[in-house]
Formats: sequence, C-alpha cells, structure tokens
Amino acid sequence: MAEQHIQDEGEIFTLVDEKGNEELYKEAMRFQNPESGKWYICLYPVEQENDEEVDIQAFAFNEPKDEAEELQLLPIESDAEWDMVQEVMNTFIDDDGNLNL
Repeated sequence: MAEQHIQDEGEIFTLVDEKGNEELYKEAMRFQNPESGKWYICLYPVEQENDEEVDIQAFAFNEPKDEAEELQLLPIESDAEWDMVQEVMNTFIDDDGNLNL
C-alpha cells in the first residue's frame, strides 16, 4: 500500500500557527504514496504524547536531497489526498483508537 518509515524516537518539529505561536510536534509516521510518489508525514503535539487522544496533523513534503536539508512541510492540496492520508492512518488505528506502528 504505502511505504512507511517509523522511528523509535520520532523527529521533533516546531510548527508556527497563524498568530506566530510556536508549538512542538512529534512525528507519528511518514509514508510514500506508491501511485504518485509523493511523501506524507503525520505529526502530533509533544504535549499530548501521553494523552489518550492526540490531534494529528498531516502534511505532504518533498524528500530532502541530503541529510543537511531541512524538511519542508507542505499543505495537503485536495480532498482525494486527505482521503488517502486518512485511509493510511486508519490502517494503523486499532478498535480502541490507538495508533499502532
């Protein structure tokens, strides 16, 4: 279905909202759509790491050309993309709503 890379620690990202507030997010998973070749990443707020429910944010990104290049998060552009990302995420969510990687 989709290629995924799971890291034990999960990379930490700083996201800035429209008001300029910074918040730390941790990587839950990343995967590549085999049909389009496009990469996606799912993040959740670090402060929610031990909560029963977390708010997951999903983004597209271009794979960096080398390890020194910073990952550029891009908005998901279409409903079809959102549906595909949600479908991939749902394959890792159990009946109790836990994300199992």
